[in-house]
Amino acid sequence: MQLRYAMTGLVVVLSLAGCQRTAYDYSSNASAGPAPLTAQPVPSVQGGQLPPPTGSSQFPAAPTTTAPMPGAQPGAMAANALDITKESMVGSWRVNGSCDMFLTLTNLGSGSRGGTRGCVGELTAMGSWEVAGKQVLLKDRSGNQLGGVYKTADNRFEGQTSTGQSISLSR
Repeated sequence: MQLRYAMTGLVVVLSLAGCQRTAYDYSSNASAGPAPLTAQPVPSVQGGQLPPPTGSSQFPAAPTTTAPMPGAQPGAMAANALDITKESMVGSWRVNGSCDMFLTLTNLGSGSRGGTRGCVGELTAMGSWEVAGKQVLLKDRSGNQLGGVYKTADNRFEGQTSTGQSISLSR
């Protein structure tokens, strides 16, 4: 037991012997600070009208309309669709049983922020969504419509992309 205390004391003494003070001593050389910077001349400011913009616009094209997708048979789906609220859509959804879609209430353009993980095709570009009547519109980051779904049962939505690919959302 005594050997244990002796070894511990020896280790503490040796570790402290290697320490030194590393703090800066301000009293040793107080005038050795960095030299001040010299001022640089500043050119005069000019005023005037800017020329009109030329060439292509710096802004992206306006998003396409949010009308129902062509070929989606919106009348048949909308007639049987259940009422939905934006709040009921928030959260994680399984898309076609193979990837995930996440919908939030954070504003993004005219809709709310959303996205997908593990999806292929058009849905990889999804950036926002919004509720229009009984339809949930899925949009890309520029606001162009990618697809739409209608509520067919509790926690179940059916629809298709703008190219005609079927979409089903479930929880």
